[in-house]
Amino acid sequence: MENDDFDARFLHHRRHDFNSRHTAPSASPSPSPSDSPYAPHQPKSLSGIALRAFCLGLALATGLISTLLILAYTSSPLWRLPFFLSALSTFHFLEFWTTAAYNTPRADIKSFLLTANWPAYAVAHAAASAECLLSNLIFPNRAWAPMHSGAVLLFLGLVATVVGQTVRSAAMVEAGQSFNHVVQHRKGQGHVLVTSGVYGVFRHPSYFGFFWWALGTQVVMGNVVCFMGYAVMLWTFFSRRIKVEEELLVKFFGEDYDNYRRRVGTRIPFIP
Repeated sequence: MENDDFDARFLHHRRHDFNSRHTAPSASPSPSPSDSPYAPHQPKSLSGIALRAFCLGLALATGLISTLLILAYTSSPLWRLPFFLSALSTFHFLEFWTTAAYNTPRADIKSFLLTANWPAYAVAHAAASAECLLSNLIFPNRAWAPMHSGAVLLFLGLVATVVGQTVRSAAMVEAGQSFNHVVQHRKGQGHVLVTSGVYGVFRHPSYFGFFWWALGTQVVMGNVVCFMGYAVMLWTFFSRRIKVEEELLVKFFGEDYDNYRRRVGTRIPFIP
């Protein structure tokens, strides 16, 4: 009997030991998918980013094909409208792409800048499109450029658009994690003063780039009213923003930024 009792206790102990070693630990509750920053309706929503990138790609393709078809098969000046669509879609895609590639932690849906300075930004582009459309429909044979300089101005507008976009994107690449679409009131970790590359030529190359990119698009479109309106609004916006931003940069970098500011200009008219 004692041996039987010992065997029973021994077998019970073995079963308990086996179960304790092979029973899966209880799983902790997993976070809800909606809590992820990459979930729909979140700042870094992957579905939201994919949708916007797809729409911008579609807009670019539509704009380029329409521009080429109108130029190839008609004499209509309305090719300028799909050109503007192409320029806009390229700009907004590159805003996100350069952020995602060179400043990855900050990349989110807002990096496309599709709703930046809303609604003034959207109104400005709607007004530009309306002026181009109406002026060419009502006055199809108008001479919008003085002294038959239309071809020269068109070329200069295209150059300004391409150079402006190139300089802005290069500035974002050069600055990397020191670049931000929003003025920073505190010096972030890893924020350094960049003075090389395009920053050695332009003190605020991203602002220089956007200023001349926007004006270049209006020259290409032949918009007289919106060209003047864009020039006034952009100059006012950037002059104020640069003043505020540089006060903060002096606090962040002290004499280094003062020396840099004295050495390198903005290359935006009347903003030293």
